[in-house]
Amino acid sequence: MRKMLFLFCVAVLVLPVSYSYGFSSKGEDCSKCHTLSKDEAAELLKDFIPNVKVLEVLTGPLKGVWEVDIESGGKKGPVYVDFSKNHLIAGQIFAIKDKKNLTQDRLSEINKVDVSQIPLDDAVVMGDRNAKFKIVVFDDPE
Repeated sequence: MRKMLFLFCVAVLVLPVSYSYGFSSKGEDCSKCHTLSKDEAAELLKDFIPNVKVLEVLTGPLKGVWEVDIESGGKKGPVYVDFSKNHLIAGQIFAIKDKKNLTQDRLSEINKVDVSQIPLDDAVVMGDRNAKFKIVVFDDPE
């Protein structure tokens, strides 16, 4: 009787844990059931980040997390919201195996400057104006 009670308790404790990982073993994409719009994200973040503008909402680098690209005070960057929409994560996420800072990679991508859009009409050109590679230097004369 004790053995059966023990097995029943173990089954009750183990089955919910194994079931919670059921989707990942079946290849299901959790973001199909969970959604987060830009408006929802802005509403969630407005009390934490002043004058927040949500640029984009993507599936995050971790399971169960949305990556929300925002702009506030002229600065752009990613923050993370869990699928339950109960937790906000503002900080760096590292991939231990690859030794990469995933947040920094995304921050660089968001803030990338399209050099072709920089007006060069009044620029001082040194060398061939039609060169394959160009270096743009900004300087303040004062």
